[in-house]
Amino acid sequence: MNKSKIFKRGFFKENAVFVMLLGLCPVLGTTSSAINGFGMGVATTFVLVMSNIVVSIVKRQVPDKVRIPAFIVIIASFVTVVELTMQAFVPDLYDVLGLFIPLIVVNCLILGRAEAFASKNNTIDSILDGAGMGLGFTMALTMLGAVREILGSGSIFDINIYKGDGALVFVLAPGAFIVLGYIIAVINKLTKKTI
Repeated sequence: MNKSKIFKRGFFKENAVFVMLLGLCPVLGTTSSAINGFGMGVATTFVLVMSNIVVSIVKRQVPDKVRIPAFIVIIASFVTVVELTMQAFVPDLYDVLGLFIPLIVVNCLILGRAEAFASKNNTIDSILDGAGMGLGFTMALTMLGAVREILGSGSIFDINIYKGDGALVFVLAPGAFIVLGYIIAVINKLTKKTI
């Protein structure tokens, strides 16, 4: 497969959030602001790329009977690295995302890419797949967080855009569902996709 196609499909054709609707727990739980969405996306991208690398390297040594548990242990190892690094170097972001960081282990996007792609392809393609899917996930979380932050508090990346208060509902959990639904509707309209 063409290397650029492997990388690009995570942004549009197979975007985890807007197309495949995978990993919605962190998507809805952490995107109350653009910086939170970006931070969660970067953490997930790191775990996705690193776990894809390791899975593509050890795929022949792992017996089929323990393939999924082995992949989960690999993913959990990198999540631990992310969690400890975040706790040490960006404690403010960790305070907001801390509850959701361990949930990266069970994010079906990461396990799905390990099982469906990295376990069947070479290391370079697995890196490209992980990077594309991860950056597409980061783009989606940042976009969702930015829209929620603008509508909910009138700012983006903590820079005020307009004076006054926004609609509080967009900062709360229901706002995540509302904004996600509208973004998906707009994307489907632009791509002429119908159900």
